[in-house]
Amino acid sequence: MTGNRRIDEVLKFLEDHDLGYKLHTHPPLPTIELALEYWKDIDSVHCKNLFFRNHKGNRHYLVVFECHKALDIHSLEHMLRQGKLSFASAERMERCLGLLPGSVSPLGLIHDPFTEELTKEHFPNGHRVKLFLDSDLKTAECISFHPCDNTASVVLSNGDFMKFLQIWGGEYEWLDVSQEF
Repeated sequence: MTGNRRIDEVLKFLEDHDLGYKLHTHPPLPTIELALEYWKDIDSVHCKNLFFRNHKGNRHYLVVFECHKALDIHSLEHMLRQGKLSFASAERMERCLGLLPGSVSPLGLIHDPFTEELTKEHFPNGHRVKLFLDSDLKTAECISFHPCDNTASVVLSNGDFMKFLQIWGGEYEWLDVSQEF
């Protein structure tokens, strides 16, 4: 293990569920621009991950797309059909995904377990987060994400990522994200 609680939780989850991964450590990389320099030798589709809440603050959305693409929030609102969105606070990131700003990742969904005790934040499926994925990720051989801390990147095969989503059990939807920056 790495000695980093957040990373070790993710790695243990992956190992406990027999999901293969490769871990790459690096300095803190809170932005895609900084990360691209460290990712250049990692053969994987790297992702940008954004965490939003709706205008009422009772729904949370994780949006994952290929890192060279750009989305403006108004276009995203139309694509998601979830109403007006704003970035979720650090407190919401911690509560819903066990994450800190700069480390948003779908691997944080390990902190969004199913519950039968629904609150106003829960979707009818028992989860607090709905995931939206760039449809181009369907064909990616390998995908990389921060393991809930921006001092490392984890590479998963597409098959293992899809198994991860199945284990999580929440709702996800594919989006056509076509804007490149």
